[in-house]
Parts: sequence; C-alpha cells; structure tokens
Amino acid sequence: MTLKQLIEKTKPCQVIGNDEVKVTGIEIDSRQITSGKAFVAMRGTQADGHNYIEKAIELGATTIVCETLPEKLAEGVSYVRYENTEDVVGALATHYYGDPTEKMKLVGVTGTNGKTTIATLLYNMFRSFGYKCGLCSTVCNYIDGKPVPTEVTTPDPITLNRLLGQMADEGCEYAFMEVSSHSVAQKRIGSLTFAGGIFTNLTRDHLDYHKTFENYRDAKKGFFDMLPKGAFAVTNADDKNGMIMVQNTKADIKAYSLRTAADFKAKILEEGFEGMNLEMDGTEVFVQFVGRFNVSNLLAVYGAARMMGRSKEEVLVALSTMRPVNGRFESIRSKEGVTAIVDYAHTPDALVNVLSTINEVLQHKGECWTVCGAGGNRDKGKRPIMAQESVKNSDRVIITSDNPRFEEPQDIINDMMAGLDDEQKKKVICIVDRREAIRTACMMAKPGDVILVAGKGHEDYQIIKGVKHHFDDHEVIREAFGINA
Repeated sequence: MTLKQLIEKTKPCQVIGNDEVKVTGIEIDSRQITSGKAFVAMRGTQADGHNYIEKAIELGATTIVCETLPEKLAEGVSYVRYENTEDVVGALATHYYGDPTEKMKLVGVTGTNGKTTIATLLYNMFRSFGYKCGLCSTVCNYIDGKPVPTEVTTPDPITLNRLLGQMADEGCEYAFMEVSSHSVAQKRIGSLTFAGGIFTNLTRDHLDYHKTFENYRDAKKGFFDMLPKGAFAVTNADDKNGMIMVQNTKADIKAYSLRTAADFKAKILEEGFEGMNLEMDGTEVFVQFVGRFNVSNLLAVYGAARMMGRSKEEVLVALSTMRPVNGRFESIRSKEGVTAIVDYAHTPDALVNVLSTINEVLQHKGECWTVCGAGGNRDKGKRPIMAQESVKNSDRVIITSDNPRFEEPQDIINDMMAGLDDEQKKKVICIVDRREAIRTACMMAKPGDVILVAGKGHEDYQIIKGVKHHFDDHEVIREAFGINA
C-alpha cells in the first residue's frame, strides 16, 4: 500500500514528501519499526511518541505521522501531519489491514464485570454452531481455536486491527471482543464496525485513569453511541445504568433481566456448587455455572445469540454444555470436603457478587473464608471498600498481596485495613506472601467450608517491583489440598 492510499480516507493538515512511497507496516511503538514502516507519533499517558521520531527513522521508518513536525526533516522521509494522531490512528490501521470488520460480524461486550465470560461463551457457542470465530479478551485472544496471548483487555488500535485482519484472513465470520473503557476513551475502536454491543453492569473501577465515575460511565456509553443503525444493543435492565447506556444509540435495543420486565428473562430454580437449574425464556435448563451474576451473564449471551438469528432451542442446548471461563468462579474440592473458589473478582461489586453466591449456596452449613488483596498503582479508593465487603460477607478474611507492581505490599494491605473498625479487624489475618495466605486458609478451613481466593483468577503471574513472577492460584490451592494437577 502506498502512503497516498493509506491516508485517502482521512484529512491530514499537511503532507510533505513522496506520497507514493510504499508503506510496509504501521506502528505506534518505535521499537517495532523496520524498513519501510510508518511510525505514528502519539502523545500517550506514559510517553510522547514525538520524542522517538528520530529513533524510528534510524530503524527504517520512511513515513512519519505526527502532530508536530520535527525541527529538522530527514531526507527521503515523508511526513503527514494531523491535528490529533489519536483521532486518526485507528482509521489508518483499519484501512491498512483491509477494513476487517466489513468482512465479519464483530460484537463488543462492555461493563465492569462479566465481559470475559460473555465474550468467551459467545465465541465458544458460535464455534459449536460450526462457524469460524475470533475472540479478543482479557484471558487470551483466539483465531478459530488458535491462541494469541494478550496482556490487556483491548489492544492498541494497530495491534487490534492486525488481529482482526488475521481473523478475517482466516475466514472468521464472527468476532467477539471485550471493550474496555480505556479503549473507548482513547479511540482505539473508533474505526471498527460493530454488528452489536452488550452491556453487563457498571460499578467503581479504573478511577485512577478516568478520575470520576461519570467519566467512566460516559466512556462505556460512548461505545453504544457509536453503534450503527442495523446493529443490536443488548443491555442489563437490572443495572441502574442499563438504559442510560443505550439512550442515544441508533442500534436495535433489547434488555435482559432477572428482576423486571424485559425481552429476555430468567430465574433460578435450584442451585449448588456444581451448577444451577434455571428457567430461561420460559424453558428449564441446567447450566454448569453458579450465582445470580452468572445468570445475568448467561442471559446476555442468550439475548445476543438470539439477536444474531439463532433459535431458542439451539442456544439453550449450547448453554447447557458450557463450563465457566478460566478463573471465573472455578471450584476446586479437597478430599476432606473443603471447596476453594478461584475468581477474578477485583472490584468491590464483583467481590460482593461472588461472596453472596457462596453464602446463598452454603446456607450457614459451613464457614466462608476470603483471601484477597488489591492491585498496586491502581485506584486506591477501592482498597478499604474491598476489605469492608470481604469482612461483611465472610466468616474469616485473609488480606494479602495481589499484584503490588511498584508499591510496597504492606502499604496496600494497610490501605485496606484502614477501612475496618476494631471489631471487624478481629475477623482478619494479614499475610503479605500470597502463597502463604492461600496455604493458611486451606489448612485452617474445615470440611464443608468454602474458601474464596479472589483477585487474580486466570492470571498465572504476580507483578512485584515491575517484574513478572510465575504464580497461579489454582496451582497453590491444589498443592495445599494435596491434589495432583
């Protein structure tokens, strides 16, 4: 593709140099530049790409896309200037990778909790229907069964479009994607065409970035504002923000609910740690999931699948065969009858949802233990709330490390403990080492008790002083229980 072709759908302020130069790739990370690639200089939250223009040229960039031209222009390099490169990088990437979402149906899932479960179940369901599908999620990206590792919920626009382009090239007819609030605010998805969107729920999260809950809410709402006419929007009527999300969308709106009148309804008939009997859309079905929050997730999956033309019967059959996503309310049972639940719950609301489910199933026939922490270099305001909710909904609590990142683990624990009064603190043990914290809970719990190990879920690492170390809650629990992996 030539530079002229690359920028034909955008409106640059200025083009200097040869616009017929061949562009062999497009990058926002100067370290990824090789000969013939275009480097897009963006003013990010951590660094300004304009400071790396010279480095990109040294590595072989023949095109520079920027907001401010360098004082000295390099010979043989073409420059394209825009008012805001963040506004156009998505459009450039989408065009370069052949507008992949015009070749398949892309469905986005947004909200605080449940995104991974819903996107993954839809991906698995439509593959079971015989379609080639792609998945972009927190746990892992997949191209029709082939894993593509990931470290973020929604990648940067170039990585995202490259991934979607690969899905389209592999013949995927559907793609399911978690849509983070960051990706909307930073316009990573602005040039993609969505066939539908799903809203899960909205509670406090990412305020370290968005600063206020209103900014966070509006970022999520922005996703539905961009849905085109002909798309669908499936929203959660049980969440007070459910209808706010879709009030300005052009999409066809449908709602799901466990509590009120809605297009898609369900209720729990019976539940245990092995699963639930549900009545969904008037039909009884057994699912291998536990908890009201999972009924809500399954309803979202059901509603989206129906909006994509699948019959009630085939969707319910598919749901009955599916298992929880890695690190989402996964149970491990010891030989002595102690149950450990591994869950990604890392927000106060997610913690309440999981603990409420455990207590509903336990019915005071055993004790509920919670092992949890809070991430470092993230929203500090939720730390005392996490501790409060753990204590309110558990018999015993062990507060420990999560991913401390660059903070001191003890400082994070102190922030959590600051939310508790003297009486509440009597239920709490603080153990900085996460492995020892989990082992302690497994050793002290009695037959019939349930241990929630919260916060990391699918993650198989711990970030300490910025370094990733292998750590898997599942492995530690099985080792403590004396179970072979």
